[in-house]
This record gives sequence, structure tokens and C-alpha cells, in this order.
Amino acid sequence: MNLQPLDIGIVIGYLVLTLLIGFLVSNRASKNLDSYFLGGRRIPWYILGISNASGMFDITGTMWFVSILFIYGLKGAWLPWMWPIWNQIFLMVFMASWLRRSNAMTGAEWLKTRFGEERGGRLSHIIVVIFAIISVIGFIAYTFSGIGKFATSFFPWDLTMEIGPRIISSENMYALLIIGFTTLYTIKGGMYSVVATEIMQYLVMIISCILVGVIAINLVTPEQLNAVIPAGWKDLFFGWKLNLDWSNLIPSVKSKISADGYEYFSILFMIMVFKGILTSIAGPVPSYDLQRILSTKSPRDAARMTGFTSLVLFFPRFLMVAGITVLVLVYFSPKLNSMGSAIDFEMILPYAVSNFIPTGLLGLLLVGLIAAFMSTFSAYVNAGPAYIVNDIYKKFINPDASSQKYIHLSYWVSFILVIIGVIFGMFISSIDSATKWIVSSLYGGYTAANVLKWIWWRFNGYGYFWGMLTGLAASLFIPLFFPEASALNTFPVILLISSVGSIAGSLLTEPDNEEVLKKFYSSVRPWGFWEPIYRKVKAENPLFKKNGDFGRDMMNSVVGIAWQMSMLVMPIYLVIREYMSLSVAFAVFMVTTIFLKYYWYDRLEDW
Repeated sequence: MNLQPLDIGIVIGYLVLTLLIGFLVSNRASKNLDSYFLGGRRIPWYILGISNASGMFDITGTMWFVSILFIYGLKGAWLPWMWPIWNQIFLMVFMASWLRRSNAMTGAEWLKTRFGEERGGRLSHIIVVIFAIISVIGFIAYTFSGIGKFATSFFPWDLTMEIGPRIISSENMYALLIIGFTTLYTIKGGMYSVVATEIMQYLVMIISCILVGVIAINLVTPEQLNAVIPAGWKDLFFGWKLNLDWSNLIPSVKSKISADGYEYFSILFMIMVFKGILTSIAGPVPSYDLQRILSTKSPRDAARMTGFTSLVLFFPRFLMVAGITVLVLVYFSPKLNSMGSAIDFEMILPYAVSNFIPTGLLGLLLVGLIAAFMSTFSAYVNAGPAYIVNDIYKKFINPDASSQKYIHLSYWVSFILVIIGVIFGMFISSIDSATKWIVSSLYGGYTAANVLKWIWWRFNGYGYFWGMLTGLAASLFIPLFFPEASALNTFPVILLISSVGSIAGSLLTEPDNEEVLKKFYSSVRPWGFWEPIYRKVKAENPLFKKNGDFGRDMMNSVVGIAWQMSMLVMPIYLVIREYMSLSVAFAVFMVTTIFLKYYWYDRLEDW
């Protein structure tokens, strides 16, 4: 498709404005590391919430959501539980407050409050830095795999380039250009630049989402949609099996479902719930989400920020996802069917945008989708260097360097991480495979050690090191040696290996320093198996009370998941005009909102 001059002008104007904002705020970011990576902890929680939502509104994930809604219908609304998307609810209810009470800059620095600075603590510090670097590189590769596919669908120029014996495809060249541009303003402005540009990007994305939703509602009638979907496509709930028969409509979709291994949907659902609970209690991986939490002014603000993220993210994002999906179903099903097994479901989003959005509005929508990529990518680029500069260089190599030296080093580290991530991104076969590796294999290696660090006093720095090391090794090598194994099915295996490493590493070594444990327990106040430490804290401070909120936290988490799910399905029901189901979802949203107001929001405490 060839863009019109007006559309190209809108895109170029947006890119110039983004770069200008990044450079304008760079002076505020260059004061010190706290300003560069955390915005000086002066940014209001609601601004950070919008910034966090903007960072999560990535184009690669949106392309994936469109493909699963196309294939699985309303049942596809459950598949984001693989991340799980409701880890934001656990953060909102209790985890964000626990994390923020540390006053740390990074996840690695936070571990010092839990394990101290003896040898076990130092090992835990190093292993989480390694994990953070791998996860940031993995996410950069993941975003790279999506933006190139997207850009080649719209921009008219063939940028294929031959460098020596290697040919760099036009798809990769577009990705390199957009990534290079995003990296420039992110490195220059730090956290202030990321947040400032993400607020602008969020506003553009909201307009784009509404635009797509309105177009889909106006162009697609319920009768047209019913003619191109199988029975059960509009049903949110499911039985033992998926029972979606595409064989008389688009047979290749049936083959895709078989290849995914999701036909027995109830088994998949149980695995997702099991994995989701453990992963959510483990807390966020060391990336931009954790960075936003540590950037808030107080533990109470950290909780409010994560709750606000869900509130402003899900409805607009899935309004766009639903709009694009139904447009493709109604108007492109014959073309997709003619492709046979050659369908690339991840290209459904570009197919719809390039054919249904008029000139001018197309430029605005492209800006919104590019903004979705840039906000996510810039968040990762800003989060990753903190672990190397603050947790390795400053802590072990040069603790007395000037703030300017640390910030300049951060520029170089960001650049190097981007290059490595891009190299890996060139070898990713599909967005779906990258998504499943991140949410299942990589998170599987992270979960066991990070659950135990909260709930078990005897878990020490050595246990954390060995649990993370064995889990990380398993997440890297199991997919390598068993490439045909489902990423979701390997999660329990990786979890078991990591659990053995965590428990054995703890029981075969001495407990952590008692003073460190008492300070951590009395300041963070987690619930769990802390009785020996609780008794000692209580003896020193008779007024101290243990955290008895486990039951309320779990109740609020369950209600919060229903609250979040209602925000996800409401825009889908609106676009497909299922008004009765929309009314039920809205009623669930209102009831759960009122419940959370009284049993969560009104009881938030800083301690």
C-alpha cells in the first residue's frame, strides 16, 4: 500500500515532535541516576499509571491479540491470562506496596533489603541482574519482530540492503530505523523523556482506538459477522473442549488451533490459572513495570498507580483489537481462505488498517500504532541499563564516580542492549513463538525463587541464586533441546527444576542475617511463613502487628480479576453489538468497582 502525502506528513510530524520532547526534558533527567531512571520519584501516580498503560500498549502484543480474537473468538479473551495480564491486579492489591517500601532503584537493589549484603545476598544481586538483562534483550527482540512486519505493510519504499554476504530485508530495515529513532530520544531524556512522550503517545492511541471502533461498528452488521464465524465464536465461556469448527469457513484456522494445542481448552485454562497465581505472587520481572512502581512517591501511590494502569488500558486497547478483528472477518475472509496454509495471522492487523482507514485518518492511526511500539520499546530501553550501571558498575566497580559519568555510561549500555536485542530479533520466527517463550519458559524460571522470597523466612540469598540460575538455565535449554514441546506445557517442568534449586540452595546453607530479616519483615510486612522472625520482632516492639490481610488480599485479587476481565470484554461486546452481554459485563464492572473501593482503595496504607 502507498501512503498519501498527508499521511506521511502526519507520521513525520509526530516523530519530530517526539524527538523534540525527549530533548527538551533531558536536562531534568541528567541531574543524577535517581532522576534519570526514576524521575526523581516526583512524578504523580496517575501520570505514571498512564505512562505504564502506554508502555503496555505495544504493537506486537496488539497484533497477537488480534490474531487470537480472530481465531478463538470471545474465548480468546482468556488467552492473555498466559502472561498473566492479571498480575497487575496482584500488584494493585498488595505487591506494589510491598515493593515500594524498599526505596530501591532497581529490582536487584531491592534484593539487598531481603537478603542483605553478605555472600548470598551478593549472589542473589548478580543473578537478578543477569535475568534482567536477558529479559530486556528478549523483550527488545520481541518488539523488533513486530514493528518490521507492521511497517512494511504501509510504507512504500523497498529498503532491502545487501551488506557483504548478508541481505537485510526491508522488514528488518524499517524496524532498525524506527528502533534507532526511539532509542535516540529515550537515551537522551531518561525516565522524564519516556513518561512525557508516553503521555502524548497514549492520547494519540486513545483517538486511534476510538476511530477503529467507530469504523468497525459502522461497517459491520451483526448479520455480516454471523455469516463468517463458526458457532460458539461469540461465547465467552467454554466446556471441556474448544468446539470451534472452522472447517467450512477457513480450514487453515482449524489447523492453526490444532498446532497451538488449545483444543482441550479446559486443560489450558487450568494451567493458565495455576501459572498465573504463582507468577503474580512472584511479582513483576525486573523491567519497566517494576521501574514505574519504584518511581512512585509512596507505597500507597504505587498501589494506586497499578490499579489506574488497568483502568485506562483495557477498554481502549480491546476496542481497537475488536474493531480490526471484525473488519477482517467480514471483508477479508475470502482472501484469507484463498491463501490456504500460507496465512500469516499476525498480519491481520495491517490488512485491516491498510484497507479501511481513509487518508488523513490513516496517518493518525499509523501514528497511534507506531506510538504503541515506541512507548513499549522506550520503557524497556530505559529500564535495562539501570541494572548494569547502578547494580554492577556503581556497586562493584566505581562507587565514587560522578552522576554525569553514570548517566553517560547509561547511554552506551542502552545502545549495546538495543543492538543485542535487535540481533536476536532478526532470528525470531513469529510473534506467537516469542510471546510463548517469554510468558511460559522465561517466567517459569523466574517464578519459584520470587514466590519464596516473599512467603518463607528460611529462604536465603543462596537459595535465590540457585533457584534463579537453575530456572534460567532450564528456560533457555529446554526449548532448545525440545523445540516441539509446547511453551506453556514446559512451564511446570521449569518451575519444578527452579523449585528444587531454590529449596536445596536454602536448606544446604545457613539462614540469612537475622537483623536483615527482622528489618525486612517489619518494614515490608509480607504475609506468609514468618513466625520465627515475627516473634523476635514482636519481642523488640510489642506494638508490632503481623500482616493478617492474606484473606482480604486474595478476595480482592479474585474480585480484581473479574473487574479487569469485564473491562477487556466490554469493548468486544460493543463492537460485535452483543448488547445483553455488554450489559452483564458492565454490571460486573460496576459491582466489582464498588467492592474494590471499600475493601481495597479505602484501606490502602503506607506503613
